[in-house]
Amino acid sequence: MVQSLPTEFYADFLSATAKARKPSPIRGLYPLESRPGMISLLAGKPNSATFPLTSVQIKARAPGEPDKELTTEIAGKALQEGLQYGPTAGLPNLCEWIYGLQEREHGRGKGEGWRVSVGSGSQDVIHKAILALVNPGEPVLVESPVYAGILPTFESLNCEFVVVPTDAQGIQSSSLRSTLENWPASKSKPKVLYTVPYGGNPTGMTASKERRQEVLTLAREHNFLILEDDPYYYLYFGSAPRPPSYFSLEREQPEVGRVIRFDSLSKILSSGLRIGFACGPEAIMTAIDMHTAVANLQTSSLTQAITFALLDSWGYDNFKTHTHAVSQFYKGKRDVFERFMKQYLDGLAEWDTPEAGMFFWFKLLLKAPGVEGAEEEDSESLIRTKALEKGVLALPGTVFLPDGGKTAYVRAAFSLLDESDVEEAIKRLRNVVLEARGA
Repeated sequence: MVQSLPTEFYADFLSATAKARKPSPIRGLYPLESRPGMISLLAGKPNSATFPLTSVQIKARAPGEPDKELTTEIAGKALQEGLQYGPTAGLPNLCEWIYGLQEREHGRGKGEGWRVSVGSGSQDVIHKAILALVNPGEPVLVESPVYAGILPTFESLNCEFVVVPTDAQGIQSSSLRSTLENWPASKSKPKVLYTVPYGGNPTGMTASKERRQEVLTLAREHNFLILEDDPYYYLYFGSAPRPPSYFSLEREQPEVGRVIRFDSLSKILSSGLRIGFACGPEAIMTAIDMHTAVANLQTSSLTQAITFALLDSWGYDNFKTHTHAVSQFYKGKRDVFERFMKQYLDGLAEWDTPEAGMFFWFKLLLKAPGVEGAEEEDSESLIRTKALEKGVLALPGTVFLPDGGKTAYVRAAFSLLDESDVEEAIKRLRNVVLEARGA
């Protein structure tokens, strides 16, 4: 039996905001409505008899058979549930499906001290988790480069960024260890580490199993929690077997409960559905749910009902078939992009081949070989001005650095463009670099 950390362990991790937040006086009593024989006068729910929708029909391509179309109808009780206010943590059927998925994918079953909370996309629950764990001004461990979309949440709390460098194998655990072992005795250590371990945005890196194990060991030794933001988990297309997640690997630790995992269906079902979910210790999920209860009550019941109807009609095997097809689709996109990178940017840029996700992270070689100069190379001005003038829109690497430093790196997304547009974009970047070199 896996040993989970006790609920009281998390008292020192919760922020003052989370501790001060009181349960919703209405939503906190919702579970009592399901008691046998209970007559509820509690909630001001609208009567479903007044809702005009009588059924919702969804058509979807069959996993593994793109020319075949499957039809699923949501009606009766399932539709009523989807049209009505629902539990803050998510519709029970969808939550149960997620429990089954996490057991299959990560070997994590119920009874290990964790549960599910469904959000309006994974960024929703990540944002709420950070606010539940971090007080204003506290230090936080963040990998660098880091997903730029999460920086505003930390910045709104005036956090001190403690930068942890990464390479093609993931977080440089030796650097993380050095930082923590040399931490000033008079100052509280960071309580959380934020990481995107598969197909990282922006670097495209996928952390190795060994690095993940080392980070988990450090989490226990130095008492921090790992925020495992994993929207590209199902977009892994590397030639080697996919490394286990932090959520899975922590079962090898003396106890579980230091990993809060965030999954997204945006990249594999629909970004517009806005369905993501967090899995982690009960105390943290409760803090997230209490935030949701006062912020937006819940994630849309209807989009949850649609999502569950589709997933339930597929089953886990077809879900796996579908996600494999999605990963291979992006592998093809990656291969096309890299082919033109090699054709037009060989000698003008450097990069590691991504094994997951939808991004290339490459360093522009803005000085010709043998040309010396004291000034550090920086892509920002070039990308924001010269590239833009030539009709190429990309992101300079500096926006992904927590300290906003200079860098010659650039992030390019390869998810949408067709082959001809990829070639033209990279040819234009080639011309930008050549002009910068004075060629």
